[in-house]
Amino acid sequence: MTDAKTLVKSDSFGHMEIDGHDAEGARITVKADDPAYINRPNIDGAKFFVNGEIKPWTGAIQEVYAPIFLEGTTEKVLIGRQARMTPKESLEALDAAVAAWGKGNGEWAKAPMKARIQAMEKFVKILKTKRDVIVNVLMWEICKIQPDAEKEFDRTIDYINNTIKALKELRNAENTFLNEGGVVAQVRRAPLGVMLNLGPFNYPFNETYTTLIPAILMGNSVVMKLPNVGCLAHIPTMEVFAECFPKGVVNFISGAGRETMPPIMATGKVDIFAFIGSSKAADALIKNCPNPHKVRFCLALDAKNLAVVLPDADLDVAVNECVLGSLSYNGQRCTALKLILVHNDVLGDFTQKFIAKVEALKAGLPWAKGTDITPLPEPGKPGYLEELRRDAKEKGANVVSPKGNSENGWGHTLVFPSVVYPVTSDMKVWNEEQFGPLVPIGGFSNMSEVVDYVTTSPFGQQASIFTKGDVKQLGPLLDVMANCVARVNINSQCQRSPDTFPFTGRKSSASGTLSVKDALRVMSVRTMVATKHANNGLVQQVIDTKTSDFLNMEYLF
Repeated sequence: MTDAKTLVKSDSFGHMEIDGHDAEGARITVKADDPAYINRPNIDGAKFFVNGEIKPWTGAIQEVYAPIFLEGTTEKVLIGRQARMTPKESLEALDAAVAAWGKGNGEWAKAPMKARIQAMEKFVKILKTKRDVIVNVLMWEICKIQPDAEKEFDRTIDYINNTIKALKELRNAENTFLNEGGVVAQVRRAPLGVMLNLGPFNYPFNETYTTLIPAILMGNSVVMKLPNVGCLAHIPTMEVFAECFPKGVVNFISGAGRETMPPIMATGKVDIFAFIGSSKAADALIKNCPNPHKVRFCLALDAKNLAVVLPDADLDVAVNECVLGSLSYNGQRCTALKLILVHNDVLGDFTQKFIAKVEALKAGLPWAKGTDITPLPEPGKPGYLEELRRDAKEKGANVVSPKGNSENGWGHTLVFPSVVYPVTSDMKVWNEEQFGPLVPIGGFSNMSEVVDYVTTSPFGQQASIFTKGDVKQLGPLLDVMANCVARVNINSQCQRSPDTFPFTGRKSSASGTLSVKDALRVMSVRTMVATKHANNGLVQQVIDTKTSDFLNMEYLF
């Protein structure tokens, strides 16, 4: 059995010393004659989409560069530009959304559900024509490998279609009357008002749409803040939104969130706040709101998802799932495994197998076949990951980067994964969400150590447990975790899918639940029309004459 503490001294994985190693190292380059470079994106985001109009932008501009370098140069590849808007434009976008809502009397707010669905179906049909453009942008701007970029777009289309299906089922199920205590009532879900929507960089298209689409379908109007990184994927959709929905229903803002978002929140006119990012950023924005009691929050925040490997686990299964779970898309996923605790009896063997699996990963360009690891789009991330490595090493951990050399290693935008072990509770990487290709592995000898971590952690999204069948350990651990996280996975990595399953979190990881059905509920409120039996005839008249979209019995096919 291998001792994890001495593994680094006896392995052959090319241990990379941190001391004296500069965070500026290798670059991922593209050749000028590469077809991907020739067909690189050139997205002009110098536009302002507000109140149904796409206006040319003449203010400040930020050029957008891919985290990829042109071979033979020290320059990143320019792929577009985005408008850097100010509080003036953010409030103009808000005013457009407020006017579209019209205090509940706006065109879209009152539109029949059938008409809203038809508009969304038209949107999907046109959006599909943008697939190649958006996939190409995802590969270049955030360096998502081609299969994952294609999957993000296709999954988003599926999500919209499934949301439409769920909405029809919800609406048809409401075609009934409650009869209780001499009162009859029809209960339906109705829109809330104006939503401020902020999506993330790592899934700028899919994750943003998981709140945007249900909000629109339920009759709300939206101000959407485009992420600074990942902004370009949304620019080609401006014309589609403008063509399919009434003016003011959807409005775009780009630029610095710290400058453009607080003024919107400070107006008190936001009814739904949908945000994906850090809890610190969410709290800072919410503090600007003068009436938080009336805001519906839908927040997907920090996560430090834990994997627990029990002594009887199938190590091959555990290693495969943990490598995928911690390093898919470079670990830049909220559902990524961000700490692995392994029973000391198998810690050495697990770590050795894990490092070997990481060594087999291929770093390269997003469109190159077989690429696993790609450049990081966040400018400050390589430096932050080095800080975590250095802190862990200073406190006694081994730091191994299997391909940590000048050609493939640590620096510029490319960071080949590092494995840090054994980690302890005094290390930053034990407590902080690294959100990148750095995997901390720790050991435990008693289940109480795992329970202590789970119960005291400020995070509560998901966890994974690996075991062949030690139910005496598994059962009690499941019960503890079920009260501390929102999803426990057995012998598999943490994940969001399928989209019909609830996706949420406890503690500082989330507020509100998302799934195809849950998101429709989050973006609406149960509302009823009620009367005494003496008025049954009047209610029937309204239904027969079809003068109300709310009070009716129309079936949606």
